[in-house]
Amino acid sequence: MSVYHTLQALNIELPPVGTPAAAYLPFVQTGNLVMLSGHIAKRGGQPWVGQLGLNLNTAEGQAAARAVAIDLLGTLHAACVAAGTDLNGVRRIVKVMGLVNSTDSYTEQHLVTNGCSQLLVEVFGSVVGAHARSAFGVAQLPLGACVEIEMIAELAPKP
Repeated sequence: MSVYHTLQALNIELPPVGTPAAAYLPFVQTGNLVMLSGHIAKRGGQPWVGQLGLNLNTAEGQAAARAVAIDLLGTLHAACVAAGTDLNGVRRIVKVMGLVNSTDSYTEQHLVTNGCSQLLVEVFGSVVGAHARSAFGVAQLPLGACVEIEMIAELAPKP
């Protein structure tokens, strides 16, 4: 099944690439690898502000991480188009790194980041979507966001 059919079945509409908030690019391709800059969680177009363990729980963090994954897919789509392909040309989601704005006693950063990881597997399947991952608790994120995630993907080589 096409990645786009899967997205449609999940009622996911890919957002456009966001404008960088500072001096960086939303994605960079080197060889067949595409590195996506960190994307912060947004709700209603605004930063999803909060701290896990203080005013957000794990389920809310997972929802925020899923929202980030959708934004990452929008940027990955743009990167694919720039490379002359589309999301069906993704060979592998290689790595996800999740940063979770959390209190010093909160220890479920890995479960929060699952919100992103699980969606990637739903969209790409268990072979292409399964990836290496890190999840970190941090004291603060840009604009007070609760979650920030970056991703590396591999595109199929051009024929």
